Amino acid sequence: MKILKKIVILSLLAGAFLACSDDDTPEIINEEEVITTLTATLTPLGGGTSIELKTFDGDGDGPNPPVVTVSGNLLANTSYNGSLDLLNETVSPAESITDEIAEEDDEHQFFFQATNGIAAFQYNDQDDDGNPIGLSFTLNAGNAGTGTITITLRHEPNKSADGVSDGDITNAGGETDISATFPVVVE
Repeated sequence: MKILKKIVILSLLAGAFLACSDDDTPEIINEEEVITTLTATLTPLGGGTSIELKTFDGDGDGPNPPVVTVSGNLLANTSYNGSLDLLNETVSPAESITDEIAEEDDEHQFFFQATNGIAAFQYNDQDDDGNPIGLSFTLNAGNAGTGTITITLRHEPNKSADGVSDGDITNAGGETDISATFPVVVE
């Protein structure tokens, strides 16, 4: 009987010891970025005054809508160097989300859409696999008119060579981190 007790105790201890193995490392969860501010700076290629498209959403998914501003009108048939800057202004000092996106470029892509033919876009940056990111881009303004420009950041989109690389959001998949629509005048 004493031997049976010892065997049971040793079995329980061995089971407990094996259950505490460190083979079960916890999965690291990459939380979505908090983005309160998106600023697109557009600088004419031949020089001139830059235009800023900016959205600020201080309460995130709260009841207040984002504040959208456009600092000027685009010039018809003009090309602009574009750059994006994203911030989390819920913390002080404000945290640059642009740096995070650049570090995790294989997991992010910006998509650009314009209505009424007011603009076309070209990516100027790529991740290590040659897929577009969109932190740097060229905007080619069309003829005079009005419309909107929408900038969308997708987290973990399908960045394969099946059409997504050319900026087609309709088959991109992934989760939207931020999307902003700006009213634009081309003169």
